[in-house]
Amino acid sequence: MINYEENPEFLNDFLAYIATILNKSTNTVKEYNYDISHFLKFIKYKYKMVNIKDIENIKQISIKDMNLDTIKKISLQDIHSFLAYLKENYNSKPATLARKTASIRTFFHYLCNKTKRIPNNPAQDLESPKLDRRLPKYLTLEESKKLLETASTPKPKKSNNNHDNSARDFAMITLLLNCGMRLSELIGINISDIDFENRKLNVIGKGNKERTIYLNDACISAIKNYLEVRPRDSVKYNSRDALFLSEQKKRISKRTVQYIVKQEIKLADIDRPDKYSVHKLRHTAATLMYKYGNVDIRALQELLGHESISTTEIYTHVDNEQIRSAVEHNPLANETSLKSKSKTNSKDNYNDTISNE
Repeated sequence: MINYEENPEFLNDFLAYIATILNKSTNTVKEYNYDISHFLKFIKYKYKMVNIKDIENIKQISIKDMNLDTIKKISLQDIHSFLAYLKENYNSKPATLARKTASIRTFFHYLCNKTKRIPNNPAQDLESPKLDRRLPKYLTLEESKKLLETASTPKPKKSNNNHDNSARDFAMITLLLNCGMRLSELIGINISDIDFENRKLNVIGKGNKERTIYLNDACISAIKNYLEVRPRDSVKYNSRDALFLSEQKKRISKRTVQYIVKQEIKLADIDRPDKYSVHKLRHTAATLMYKYGNVDIRALQELLGHESISTTEIYTHVDNEQIRSAVEHNPLANETSLKSKSKTNSKDNYNDTISNE
């Protein structure tokens, strides 16, 4: 939760703008608050407005008393210094720095262009860090089947209070691997969101946007099997419509789902289970659909809820087997006689040259 009492008034006004006018989700607003408050604490440290010598203690600085006169002094160089501080002290990756950059850019755009509280925008020419275009990590088709089989297997009870959650865990992993949904979308599913007749459900995705996810036979079957054993009694009032429940009979949390997925991957004895996560299952779903389902890139973009097609394009990669197959099926692959003769002649000529020397 955001402690608004720790923020200066102009920051709280900005957060209200983000939440209402830009219609950002609660989690996104929290990220903006974290990013901007951290930045302002760094500014107070850099401007020597506090008696803190150790840069590691920046987060302890209070920004409650910060005013717009200080904000007006901030330069583009100050922002660059903040990003350098993050990289040096937190080893922040380009993706993290890009998010911080976007937050700072939006913040100053609000103060300068939207509310005219400051005369100049120091972030106007702020560039985003160049992102590494790495291929996403994903499970193979065989590993995915192995994970589903493991998840469907009943686990031994740890105590008398624990009950078998295999139907629930199998349903969650089935949805993640078949639909490519985000973790926040999974835990946010309500029973009333599911349309069994038309085989679809509505979820609230990134940016608080609603989208439709279509369900295949595996998803429908897994959900129905789980609903047969889903707790009905003593469910917390605000979780009665939640599809997935924890053992405390309330809507399951992100952390619990992350723990379950990691445990199931470990039990499935998949190579290097530490490198896989819930989000990697989303990568897996997208990769398998593109690789085996002959899915159009635009359809995949819509399915995954990506705002930009460039985000979806990371799934158009091909594996080494496809590259090898492409080379082997080159129509010139069998034209070896001339090459062999040329190679032999070249080798003979080279040997003759060496002997003459």
